[in-house]
Amino acid sequence: MTEINEPLAGLDAIDWAELEHAYGPADDVPGQLRALCVGDASARGKALNDLYGNIFHQGSRYPASAFVVPFLARMAADVSLPDRDEHLELLAALAIGYDEAHLPAGLDIAGWRRELADFRARDPQEIRAEYDVWVEGATDAGERRVREMRRAMFDREQQLGAAEAELGAYDAVRREVPALCVLLGDDDPAVRAATAYLLAWFPEEAGGTLQQLLEVLDGETEPVVVATALVSAGLLGDVGLVERLAPFLTAGEPVVRWSAATALARLGAIGAERTFSAVVLAELAAAAAEPPEPAVLFHAGDLRGYAAASLSTLADRFPREALAAVTDGLAATSGPGSFPVAAAALRLAFGEPQRGVSPEFDELDERQQRLICTLGSLDEKTWRWANFWEIVRAWGLPQQREAMRAYARMLPNERGPQPDDPPC
Repeated sequence: MTEINEPLAGLDAIDWAELEHAYGPADDVPGQLRALCVGDASARGKALNDLYGNIFHQGSRYPASAFVVPFLARMAADVSLPDRDEHLELLAALAIGYDEAHLPAGLDIAGWRRELADFRARDPQEIRAEYDVWVEGATDAGERRVREMRRAMFDREQQLGAAEAELGAYDAVRREVPALCVLLGDDDPAVRAATAYLLAWFPEEAGGTLQQLLEVLDGETEPVVVATALVSAGLLGDVGLVERLAPFLTAGEPVVRWSAATALARLGAIGAERTFSAVVLAELAAAAAEPPEPAVLFHAGDLRGYAAASLSTLADRFPREALAAVTDGLAATSGPGSFPVAAAALRLAFGEPQRGVSPEFDELDERQQRLICTLGSLDEKTWRWANFWEIVRAWGLPQQREAMRAYARMLPNERGPQPDDPPC
């Protein structure tokens, strides 16, 4: 049967039942792609949700994922179709997974390709021997059980297949990038922003895309599009862009100033004059305390978390100020929004994770004590998450709120530290 809708041309030529996604054969994918093109908004929403669930299940990609990419790209380019920005967002997700894993440094595609090649070449017995050593290095019984479970679950072929599906999806999206660049000039600002976001993740295409992102900065009027293009340019470029992006630190819109600071922090602007670096620090600190609006797509819209991660890049130049800013931002968080900020703060305060016996509270310096008190003051909504327990556990700190408060010698119901307060 001939496809009527050009973006879906060739859909029936693919043997979807022979391709796998999260739930087995991918024979439901054609119907979901067709539903994205219909006029009924609820049907489109369900189809998009289904696709996130089967070809991008919890961030994983599958053999079927790469085959979906050309259809999504053609849908995004077809101005007669709705929700084109959402198609671009799904393309980005299929390419890189969750972007927090690549921020603030940007995507290391050379390292990704090298890692997969190394894994292909390795002897499975050698990997199992490394698992044995890793299990023996567990510091307690609970950690040992977790490590033993991971060792038992190791399946070289399955892991290799998953890794190849991820890189296969990435390269499928990469092939569409040159054609999608035209959408930087689309009439829909949401499409322009989503396109600028997508381009951030393809450094191998930067020879063509970076200049187009910089051209967006010359004529774009929508703050979100400008902000997105700034961050993307910062993720793709090098220190040669510092002078080009620095003027945006004085923009009228807070989200544009934040994006300029984010880009410059990544580019190594901290190596410039101290006064210039201080402006970057101030903008990121302001975002950590009160994230600007409207949000952009990076870091799932969590600009506080992204600001905290960017502040960590300033730690060698402004160690006290960076930690103070992230601690202030942490005090304003709750629930999952606390996770990236807490991790950034702990890394700034104590270095890389190192489990062991916590030092006595009195042995900590004032900045570290203030962070501990802030952690102890976070609400139960935050402390009920096992994800949060794992973050504090990684630094050898108490995993329960009351235990953290006791460690910090906080009184019951005592409020946490506020900006400029001494330690609790």
